[in-house]
Amino acid sequence: MNSHYRPLWTYLKRSMTAIWVLLCLGCAHQFALPEEPRPAIYTVVTTSDSLIRQWAPAFVAHGYADEYNRIGRPTADGVPEHADEVWIDTARPTVYFLRRTFTTEKATYTNLIYRVHFPKVPYSLTPFNLTAGDNGGLIVVVTLDADNRPLLVTTVHTCGCYKAFVPTDLIPAGLRPEGWDVSQIQSVYGERLPSQLNYNGLEDPVLIVDLRPGVHRVMSLAVVPARQITNDRYIPIAMTVEPMAALEQLPSPQGTTSFYYDQGWREGHVKGSIKPFEMIFLSLISLDLFVGSDKDYADPAITDNPFYTSLKPWRRHDSDMWDFARFLHYWGWRF
Repeated sequence: MNSHYRPLWTYLKRSMTAIWVLLCLGCAHQFALPEEPRPAIYTVVTTSDSLIRQWAPAFVAHGYADEYNRIGRPTADGVPEHADEVWIDTARPTVYFLRRTFTTEKATYTNLIYRVHFPKVPYSLTPFNLTAGDNGGLIVVVTLDADNRPLLVTTVHTCGCYKAFVPTDLIPAGLRPEGWDVSQIQSVYGERLPSQLNYNGLEDPVLIVDLRPGVHRVMSLAVVPARQITNDRYIPIAMTVEPMAALEQLPSPQGTTSFYYDQGWREGHVKGSIKPFEMIFLSLISLDLFVGSDKDYADPAITDNPFYTSLKPWRRHDSDMWDFARFLHYWGWRF
């Protein structure tokens, strides 16, 4: 290499290395948590739909003392001059619900889709919070068979990032990806999750979702009998259940407004959810200026905003979670 260009090449290599290290640190948050004698746990306690109640996850919010770790209710009832702004009211924790079915050559399945939101992921360099920004959320999908037994749990942030699959012990082995080892711990973007959830034989089982403070990543999944969720183990907090369609009709000083932008370049994205670090580091490789911004879980034919789960632009269609059968096939599941 010409010596004239060598300093520039060295600078570029060092810059790329620094960016790669930051991205890795931003995706992996394995650090010890402070002791919490009784962490907060959000549960669904009342709903007219017994199926929603039966399989609803319980969310353990570690670091509850910091408001940004609390589940809330998307809200637009602020001052009139800011009627189009939305924020997360942690005094009214709410889980939003959608039921959908999908059919493959093998069977018809039901998805119970649970969505929660947090005020923000705080800006931080140590640890580096790649997903820093406001109004982020998490989706948990419980896939049931024809007998309403849970076969698969899928978790994903509402930006389409950090998806994870954990099958249950009720799933037929032929539906799992080839080579799936249920005895191994799986590493999911730095978090260690089980490769199987055990429902069989449990009385009134409850799915426990442990949330990492700050970034709200799923850091643990487990199934326990409901009786283990006791007041001496957790601080119980009840969540209201609302249909996911309610996010499009938030009460506001002007009547109602959507949680999402309904036109323009940001159509289908959560209002106020720009993630500047992800935009800087990932928009070029994903060919999406608003990569990392949280979005509506809806038909992309309507929103023109697919809920894709792969950063490969040519896989945007295949990895879109709205068509769940195609989404599962893309990621190796054989439903």
